[in-house]
Amino acid sequence: MGELSYVFGKEWIRTHRCGELNGRDTGAGVVLAGWVKKVRELGFLTFIDLWDRTGLVQIVVDEKQAELHRLFRSLRSEDVIACTGTVRKRPSDMINPDMKTGEIEVEVERAVVLNRSEVPPFTVTTDVQANEDLRLRYRYLDLRRDPLQRNLELRHNLAFSVRKFLFDEGYLEIETPMLVRRTPEGARDYLVPSRLQPGKFYALPQSPQLYKQTLMVAGFDRYFQIARCLRDEDLRSDRQPEHTQIDIEMSFITEEEIFDVTERLMRAIFQEIVGEELQLPFPRMTFPEAMGRFGTDKPDLRFGLEIRDCSKTFFDSEFRLFRSIVEADGTVRGILLEEGVAFSRRQIGELEEVVKAAGAGGLAAVKVEGGAISGPFSKYLSGEGTRELLSAFDVKDRGLLLLVGGEEPVVSKALGELRNYLGRRYRLEGGRRYNFLWVNRFPLFVQSDEGGWEPAHHIFSMPLEEDLGRVEEDPGSVRGYLYDLVCNGIELGSGSIRIHHRELQERIFSVIGIDKAQAERKFGFLLEAFQYGAPPHGGIALGLDRIAMIMGGGASIRDYIAFPKTQRATSLMEGAPSEVESGLLDELHIRVTKGKNKEG
Repeated sequence: MGELSYVFGKEWIRTHRCGELNGRDTGAGVVLAGWVKKVRELGFLTFIDLWDRTGLVQIVVDEKQAELHRLFRSLRSEDVIACTGTVRKRPSDMINPDMKTGEIEVEVERAVVLNRSEVPPFTVTTDVQANEDLRLRYRYLDLRRDPLQRNLELRHNLAFSVRKFLFDEGYLEIETPMLVRRTPEGARDYLVPSRLQPGKFYALPQSPQLYKQTLMVAGFDRYFQIARCLRDEDLRSDRQPEHTQIDIEMSFITEEEIFDVTERLMRAIFQEIVGEELQLPFPRMTFPEAMGRFGTDKPDLRFGLEIRDCSKTFFDSEFRLFRSIVEADGTVRGILLEEGVAFSRRQIGELEEVVKAAGAGGLAAVKVEGGAISGPFSKYLSGEGTRELLSAFDVKDRGLLLLVGGEEPVVSKALGELRNYLGRRYRLEGGRRYNFLWVNRFPLFVQSDEGGWEPAHHIFSMPLEEDLGRVEEDPGSVRGYLYDLVCNGIELGSGSIRIHHRELQERIFSVIGIDKAQAERKFGFLLEAFQYGAPPHGGIALGLDRIAMIMGGGASIRDYIAFPKTQRATSLMEGAPSEVESGLLDELHIRVTKGKNKEG
């Protein structure tokens, strides 16, 4: 037994991992190795909580083993040790029912220190107090915490379950390249310079979109991939510059069949991973319906608060602001919060800040008590106007009407944000864990900031058959075979039926300003493939990180990714991105120019 061993000898090879021991192992000789989590001295005994990924086990030595006892007393949290000993039952009054190994302990006979730890920059505990930047800087310590250990285990089990389901359904897992040709797909690309071809660049794939469509042309009619996707875009809690998606593509398929296989996949993985029995089929809702009723294309259906239109109430009202909005072809809409009748001015002020942050001019809060409007707002409406307003929201007796007026898109967005805020702030989901929804029939095109047209999802999506004749004449009215899978107000996946004819794809390109020459230069290989018997096909991409977050009840996908980036797309642990040597830049034929700062 030595103070510190630089070489891991055969005598220290583990017979068990820490969390695997239980009462059935009583009397067995074992070899354990792991990290010290806690040292406790109790009279002539010294106890250590020894940890590895499987859990904790208590090991103990008494002062009769003087050298070993001295070694134990010198240890501190995060030291790495190995030990041999015998499993024994704990005294009945010392059993810990909250630990998997709580009925036993290991009486240590020999031990060795494999590595000593500096004092950690934060205490590695479940309820860590350190801020996220510090934890990301020392991610290898943060990952020792039980919540993150369980999160990554959940993610592993999720990926395995997905693969198993799709294998049983006859899908082939096929990898696609990570160094690809740059094609405009929406977000900014990460570019990789070519050393062998000066002045030329690869792009890192935003998705395997073109390759999976090409695989359909090649006859692989059921493809999937747990695919890495990289996008240089602004970040938030459910977005990272590199993420993982469950990429699925099928040939000779309809939208309904894609819904069916996706729903059955969700049912299988949620049952296996979290024991939740999902009810199929999931409800369906068109994009206009979702925006009209909930103010967002990804509504959280765990609670009500449906948006209602009350514009006609204010045509002849004395409330001049809303009357002028309606006369100018605007809209007045709102939601009813029954619990809000007791809200204070401060609470209503908080709600007004939410809608203002979303672009609305303000918020009108109307309290209803005993089936009648109370407070200052009552003077603006006649008896008939009051009845119309209460009828629009189906008010039974009491509640708080929250009204917003203005242009329809602004009002919808503001009320959608307000609805989500109320649901989170006042826990209106009522304990419902998972509420799935399909949203489909999205517009194929949206107006760009420059006044032209751009794709709502991506440029390879099929228009609805009945809208094909309006592609050039009225692009804004054209709907696509586009669909999103939503759960608890979070978009888990997005997909479409794809275009498989060159002529139609070129028509879509033309609408967004890509002429035939540009199309050939940017997408020539795909257009050419369409000329050689491309089958009808479609698919969906589901966010693995987001599904893991939903399953684990987390608030950020960063907690389900081993080494995530910050909001500024940096990795604090290793310091990426970083500058590189000038010689390497010369090899890549790159010259770095200094950008101007804001003052410059």
